[in-house]
Amino acid sequence: MNQPLAYIHPGAKISKNVVVEPFTTIHNNVVIGDGTWIGSNVTIMEGARIGKNCNIFPGAVISAPPQDLKYEGEETTVIIGNNTTIRECATIHKGTSDRMKTVIGDNCLIMAYCHVAHDCLVGNNCIFSNNSTLAGHVTIGDNVILAGLVAVHQFVSIGRHAFVTGGSLVRKDVPPFVKAAREPLSYVGINSVGLRRRNFDSDKIREIQNIYRILYQKNYNNTQAVQIIEAEMEATPERDEILQFIRDSQRGIMKGYFSTN
Repeated sequence: MNQPLAYIHPGAKISKNVVVEPFTTIHNNVVIGDGTWIGSNVTIMEGARIGKNCNIFPGAVISAPPQDLKYEGEETTVIIGNNTTIRECATIHKGTSDRMKTVIGDNCLIMAYCHVAHDCLVGNNCIFSNNSTLAGHVTIGDNVILAGLVAVHQFVSIGRHAFVTGGSLVRKDVPPFVKAAREPLSYVGINSVGLRRRNFDSDKIREIQNIYRILYQKNYNNTQAVQIIEAEMEATPERDEILQFIRDSQRGIMKGYFSTN
């Protein structure tokens, strides 16, 4: 902890067993949990709340003021859960008066040059590959993977266990358990590989597939599909989660893939 080449504000609360490498700056009103490692040339600004056993790599900037012209200096935070890794030159901005916080959950991996803007809420066990970018007010569920160079529009929601392929532009909400690809972003199947890795059994995966066949492959509109799914599919937590996501969507959900040939 005694690092003469780093600057740590006296008002920062640094727990035991935290390692701070040279040339890092930690501002006032920062809290860092036990066992966290902070690499060289990291900047952690006011309002950061960083959990236990995190790793923050060189060049990262945590809790900078948001790039939002409506921000007027209100006291807001960035909250980062336990066991999360922030790689080189990633930027995570604190909230505005909308949500007052930006949140990244436990056990996440935010790779190099990613950007998480103000008021984003990111769940647990998420992976954002290099250069993925979230605009403001985005909501991401648990176990979501964004491949490299994904750009997510402001106010978009992405449901749990979704996978978005590299270079995608996410303008609409992405429902849970699916794979999203192509341009414009479209449903291309369920995330069966990810679901198996997370111990979903074959019957549960088939159930989810059948739900999305009705939604995306039977030529119903969303209202019709929701009514049919609710009437014909047995009530389960996954079925209800999908239906609730569709009903709650403010931007509308992404479309099914269709061929122009």
